[in-house]
Amino acid sequence: MGDMTVSELVGGDQGAGATLGESRARVLAVLQDAGGPLGVGEVASRVGLHANTARFHLDGLVESGLVDRSTEERAQPGRPRVLYTARPGTARVGRRSYRLLAEILASYVAAGVPQPTRAARRAGHAWGRFLADRLPPFGRVDAAAATKRLTGTLAEIGFEPEAVTAGRQRRILLHHCPFREVAEAHRDVVCSIHLGLMQGLLASIDAPIDAERLEPFVQPNLCIAHLTGRPAESVRPRTGSVIS
Repeated sequence: MGDMTVSELVGGDQGAGATLGESRARVLAVLQDAGGPLGVGEVASRVGLHANTARFHLDGLVESGLVDRSTEERAQPGRPRVLYTARPGTARVGRRSYRLLAEILASYVAAGVPQPTRAARRAGHAWGRFLADRLPPFGRVDAAAATKRLTGTLAEIGFEPEAVTAGRQRRILLHHCPFREVAEAHRDVVCSIHLGLMQGLLASIDAPIDAERLEPFVQPNLCIAHLTGRPAESVRPRTGSVIS
Protein backbone atom coordinates (compact mmCIF):
# COMPACT_ATOMS: atom_id res chain seq x y z
CA MET A 1 0.00 0.00 0.00
CA GLY A 2 1.04 3.66 -0.17
CA ASP A 3 2.39 5.86 2.59
CA MET A 4 -0.98 5.84 4.42
CA THR A 5 -3.11 2.93 5.46
CA VAL A 6 -6.78 2.70 4.54
CA SER A 7 -7.65 3.28 8.20
CA GLU A 8 -5.74 6.56 8.19
CA LEU A 9 -7.50 7.66 5.02
CA VAL A 10 -10.95 7.07 6.48
CA GLY A 11 -10.17 8.45 9.92
CA GLY A 12 -8.56 5.64 11.90
CA ASP A 13 -5.37 5.36 13.97
CA GLN A 14 -5.10 9.09 14.54
CA GLY A 15 -3.98 10.95 17.59
CA ALA A 16 -6.00 13.52 19.52
CA GLY A 17 -4.58 16.39 17.51
CA ALA A 18 -5.18 14.83 14.09
CA THR A 19 -8.12 15.58 11.84
CA LEU A 20 -10.84 12.95 12.05
CA GLY A 21 -13.05 11.92 9.18
CA GLU A 22 -16.55 13.40 9.22
CA SER A 23 -18.36 10.27 10.47
CA ARG A 24 -15.77 9.52 13.13
CA ALA A 25 -15.82 13.13 14.31
CA ARG A 26 -19.60 12.95 14.67
CA VAL A 27 -19.30 9.74 16.70
CA LEU A 28 -16.78 11.39 19.02
CA ALA A 29 -18.98 14.49 19.37
CA VAL A 30 -21.96 12.31 20.39
CA LEU A 31 -19.87 10.69 23.13
CA GLN A 32 -18.56 14.06 24.30
CA ASP A 33 -22.10 15.43 24.57
CA ALA A 34 -23.56 12.32 26.23
CA GLY A 35 -22.18 12.92 29.71
CA GLY A 36 -21.86 9.18 30.25
CA PRO A 37 -21.15 5.87 28.53
CA LEU A 38 -23.15 4.83 25.47
CA GLY A 39 -23.62 1.51 23.71
CA VAL A 40 -23.11 0.93 19.99
CA GLY A 41 -26.84 1.05 19.26
CA GLU A 42 -27.30 4.37 21.03
CA VAL A 43 -24.38 5.93 19.15
CA ALA A 44 -25.56 4.55 15.80
CA SER A 45 -29.05 5.95 16.37
CA ARG A 46 -27.83 9.42 17.31
CA VAL A 47 -25.33 9.67 14.46
CA GLY A 48 -27.53 8.01 11.84
CA LEU A 49 -25.13 5.19 10.96
CA HIS A 50 -25.53 1.43 10.71
CA ALA A 51 -24.50 -0.30 13.94
CA ASN A 52 -21.54 -2.06 12.29
CA THR A 53 -20.27 1.22 10.88
CA ALA A 54 -20.65 2.94 14.25
CA ARG A 55 -18.75 0.09 15.93
CA PHE A 56 -15.95 0.44 13.35
CA HIS A 57 -15.54 4.14 14.17
CA LEU A 58 -15.82 3.57 17.93
CA ASP A 59 -13.07 0.96 17.85
CA GLY A 60 -10.92 3.35 15.81
CA LEU A 61 -11.41 6.07 18.44
CA VAL A 62 -10.42 3.61 21.17
CA GLU A 63 -7.23 2.76 19.26
CA SER A 64 -6.55 6.49 18.87
CA GLY A 65 -6.75 7.00 22.64
CA LEU A 66 -9.75 9.34 22.40
CA VAL A 67 -12.37 6.96 23.79
CA ASP A 68 -12.46 4.35 26.57
CA ARG A 69 -14.21 1.01 26.15
CA SER A 70 -15.75 -0.86 29.09
CA THR A 71 -18.20 -3.67 29.80
CA GLU A 72 -21.55 -2.91 31.37
CA GLU A 73 -22.04 -4.10 34.91
CA ARG A 74 -25.38 -5.82 35.26
CA ALA A 75 -26.99 -8.25 37.66
CA GLN A 76 -29.54 -9.63 35.19
CA PRO A 77 -28.73 -12.63 32.98
CA GLY A 78 -27.61 -12.01 29.43
CA ARG A 79 -24.56 -10.68 27.70
CA PRO A 80 -23.46 -7.29 29.08
CA ARG A 81 -23.19 -4.43 26.61
CA VAL A 82 -19.92 -2.89 25.51
CA LEU A 83 -19.94 0.79 26.45
CA TYR A 84 -17.90 3.70 25.12
CA THR A 85 -16.97 6.95 26.87
CA ALA A 86 -15.07 9.97 25.57
CA ARG A 87 -11.88 10.46 27.55
CA PRO A 88 -11.86 13.56 29.76
CA GLY A 89 -9.79 16.42 28.40
CA THR A 90 -10.03 15.47 24.74
CA ALA A 91 -10.39 18.48 22.45
CA ARG A 92 -13.92 19.25 21.39
CA VAL A 93 -14.71 18.25 17.84
CA GLY A 94 -15.43 21.22 15.58
CA ARG A 95 -17.93 21.14 12.74
CA ARG A 96 -16.53 19.95 9.44
CA SER A 97 -18.49 20.14 6.20
CA TYR A 98 -16.91 17.34 4.18
CA ARG A 99 -20.31 16.54 2.68
CA LEU A 100 -20.54 20.08 1.30
CA LEU A 101 -17.06 19.72 -0.17
CA ALA A 102 -18.06 16.40 -1.75
CA GLU A 103 -21.19 18.02 -3.20
CA ILE A 104 -19.14 20.87 -4.66
CA LEU A 105 -16.56 18.58 -6.25
CA ALA A 106 -19.09 16.04 -7.55
CA SER A 107 -21.32 18.72 -9.06
CA TYR A 108 -18.31 20.40 -10.68
CA VAL A 109 -17.14 17.13 -12.24
CA ALA A 110 -20.69 16.34 -13.42
CA ALA A 111 -21.20 19.74 -15.04
CA GLY A 112 -17.74 21.02 -15.91
CA VAL A 113 -15.59 18.05 -16.92
CA PRO A 114 -15.79 16.42 -20.37
CA GLN A 115 -17.00 12.81 -20.05
CA PRO A 116 -17.54 13.04 -16.28
CA THR A 117 -18.34 9.33 -15.85
CA ARG A 118 -15.08 8.34 -17.52
CA ALA A 119 -13.08 10.92 -15.56
CA ALA A 120 -14.59 9.78 -12.26
CA ARG A 121 -13.89 6.14 -13.05
CA ARG A 122 -10.26 6.94 -13.86
CA ALA A 123 -9.90 8.81 -10.56
CA GLY A 124 -11.37 5.88 -8.66
CA HIS A 125 -9.08 3.48 -10.53
CA ALA A 126 -6.01 5.47 -9.50
CA TRP A 127 -7.08 5.49 -5.85
CA GLY A 128 -7.92 1.79 -5.96
CA ARG A 129 -4.36 1.05 -7.04
CA PHE A 130 -3.07 3.25 -4.23
CA LEU A 131 -5.20 1.55 -1.57
CA ALA A 132 -4.27 -1.99 -2.59
CA ASP A 133 -1.92 -3.93 -0.34
CA ARG A 134 1.09 -4.84 -2.44
CA LEU A 135 1.82 -8.50 -2.98
CA PRO A 136 5.34 -9.81 -2.46
CA PRO A 137 7.45 -10.48 -5.57
CA PHE A 138 6.17 -13.53 -7.49
CA GLY A 139 3.03 -13.45 -5.34
CA ARG A 140 -0.24 -14.48 -6.97
CA VAL A 141 -3.83 -14.37 -5.77
CA ASP A 142 -6.73 -16.52 -6.86
CA ALA A 143 -10.27 -15.23 -7.30
CA ALA A 144 -11.27 -16.02 -3.71
CA ALA A 145 -8.25 -14.26 -2.21
CA ALA A 146 -8.71 -11.26 -4.51
CA THR A 147 -12.36 -11.00 -3.51
CA LYS A 148 -11.38 -11.15 0.15
CA ARG A 149 -8.84 -8.35 -0.30
CA LEU A 150 -11.40 -6.23 -2.12
CA THR A 151 -14.15 -6.72 0.46
CA GLY A 152 -11.66 -5.98 3.25
CA THR A 153 -10.81 -2.60 1.75
CA LEU A 154 -14.46 -1.80 1.05
CA ALA A 155 -15.34 -2.70 4.65
CA GLU A 156 -12.73 -0.32 6.01
CA ILE A 157 -14.16 2.50 3.92
CA GLY A 158 -17.63 1.76 5.25
CA PHE A 159 -19.50 -0.11 2.49
CA GLU A 160 -20.42 -3.14 4.62
CA PRO A 161 -19.67 -5.54 1.75
CA GLU A 162 -20.85 -9.14 1.49
CA ALA A 163 -19.28 -11.43 -1.10
CA VAL A 164 -21.66 -13.97 -2.64
CA THR A 165 -21.03 -16.64 -5.28
CA ALA A 166 -23.66 -18.48 -7.29
CA GLY A 167 -22.12 -20.91 -9.76
CA ARG A 168 -19.55 -18.93 -11.69
CA GLN A 169 -21.08 -15.59 -10.82
CA ARG A 170 -19.34 -13.53 -8.15
CA ARG A 171 -20.99 -10.47 -6.69
CA ILE A 172 -20.32 -8.12 -3.81
CA LEU A 173 -23.39 -6.79 -2.04
CA LEU A 174 -22.78 -3.31 -0.65
CA HIS A 175 -25.19 -2.84 2.24
CA HIS A 176 -24.19 0.71 3.11
CA CYS A 177 -22.98 3.62 1.01
CA PRO A 178 -20.86 6.01 3.10
CA PHE A 179 -21.42 8.65 0.40
CA ARG A 180 -25.13 8.00 -0.12
CA GLU A 181 -26.46 11.56 -0.11
CA VAL A 182 -23.89 12.74 -2.64
CA ALA A 183 -24.31 9.56 -4.71
CA GLU A 184 -28.07 10.08 -4.93
CA ALA A 185 -27.54 13.58 -6.31
CA HIS A 186 -24.56 12.76 -8.58
CA ARG A 187 -24.85 9.04 -9.24
CA ASP A 188 -22.82 8.98 -12.46
CA VAL A 189 -19.82 10.60 -10.79
CA VAL A 190 -19.82 8.97 -7.36
CA CYS A 191 -20.76 5.44 -8.46
CA SER A 192 -18.19 5.61 -11.27
CA ILE A 193 -15.53 6.47 -8.69
CA HIS A 194 -16.57 3.44 -6.64
CA LEU A 195 -16.44 1.12 -9.66
CA GLY A 196 -13.07 2.52 -10.72
CA LEU A 197 -11.74 2.08 -7.18
CA MET A 198 -12.63 -1.62 -7.23
CA GLN A 199 -11.15 -2.06 -10.70
CA GLY A 200 -7.94 -0.28 -9.75
CA LEU A 201 -7.46 -2.35 -6.61
CA LEU A 202 -7.98 -5.64 -8.46
CA ALA A 203 -5.68 -4.56 -11.29
CA SER A 204 -2.98 -3.57 -8.82
CA ILE A 205 -2.76 -7.10 -7.42
CA ASP A 206 -3.10 -8.70 -10.88
CA ALA A 207 -6.27 -10.44 -9.78
CA PRO A 208 -7.83 -13.00 -12.13
CA ILE A 209 -11.14 -11.15 -11.69
CA ASP A 210 -12.36 -7.65 -12.44
CA ALA A 211 -15.27 -5.48 -11.35
CA GLU A 212 -17.41 -5.51 -14.48
CA ARG A 213 -20.20 -3.18 -13.42
CA LEU A 214 -21.89 -1.63 -10.41
CA GLU A 215 -25.66 -1.56 -9.94
CA PRO A 216 -26.41 1.41 -7.68
CA PHE A 217 -29.35 1.45 -5.27
CA VAL A 218 -30.96 -1.82 -6.31
CA GLN A 219 -32.67 -1.33 -2.97
CA PRO A 220 -32.47 1.79 -0.76
CA ASN A 221 -29.61 0.19 1.19
CA LEU A 222 -28.11 -2.10 -1.43
CA CYS A 223 -25.76 -1.69 -4.38
CA ILE A 224 -24.35 -4.71 -6.24
CA ALA A 225 -20.90 -5.01 -7.78
CA HIS A 226 -20.66 -7.72 -10.44
CA LEU A 227 -17.29 -9.44 -10.76
CA THR A 228 -16.10 -11.30 -13.83
CA GLY A 229 -13.05 -13.34 -14.77
CA ARG A 230 -10.26 -11.60 -16.62
CA PRO A 231 -8.75 -13.16 -19.76
CA ALA A 232 -5.65 -15.14 -18.89
CA GLU A 233 -3.47 -13.06 -21.19
CA SER A 234 -4.42 -9.87 -19.32
CA VAL A 235 -3.14 -11.20 -15.96
CA ARG A 236 0.53 -10.33 -15.89
CA PRO A 237 3.03 -12.62 -14.12
CA ARG A 238 4.43 -10.99 -11.02
CA THR A 239 8.22 -10.92 -10.94
CA GLY A 240 10.76 -9.67 -8.49
CA SER A 241 14.05 -7.87 -8.94
CA VAL A 242 16.98 -10.17 -9.63
CA ILE A 243 20.41 -9.10 -8.42
CA SER A 244 23.24 -10.54 -10.49
